[in-house]
Amino acid sequence: MLAIRLSPEVEQRLSVLAAKKGRIKTYYARKAILNWIEDMEDTELALESLESPQKTWTQEELEADVDLES
Repeated sequence: MLAIRLSPEVEQRLSVLAAKKGRIKTYYARKAILNWIEDMEDTELALESLESPQKTWTQEELEADVDLES
């Protein structure tokens, strides 16, 4: 369970959206949080990749159907 405080302006915007779309506010709050978590996870993966670069292939290698496992 999670309880969050929103500014009156944000709560009003969320209420209007939910009413307009026929959903409950929790639906959009949950969706926003999940999207943010996924973005943060993607950012972490990108940063890890930059810190420990792996082998990359050129377009020519990919088109030549080389063994990409080596």
